[in-house]
Amino acid sequence: MAIEHGKTRAWTRSSHSAGQGACVEVRSPAGGPLSVRDSKAPAGPRLRFPSGAWSAFVAGMRPSGQQGR
Repeated sequence: MAIEHGKTRAWTRSSHSAGQGACVEVRSPAGGPLSVRDSKAPAGPRLRFPSGAWSAFVAGMRPSGQQGR
């Protein structure tokens, strides 16, 4: 599932995540920054990013020339 700024209100994890809970969850509610948390500690601290910073991070993680979904 693509994370869209202001449209992903529920915590979402990648469809590529392993079943052991070793992943991050992301959400982007309307009117707020994008938040990232550890799926093993949902009540723990969260990282918050402006949408532009998150988009740049994700683009930098993709192999060269590969489009996102």
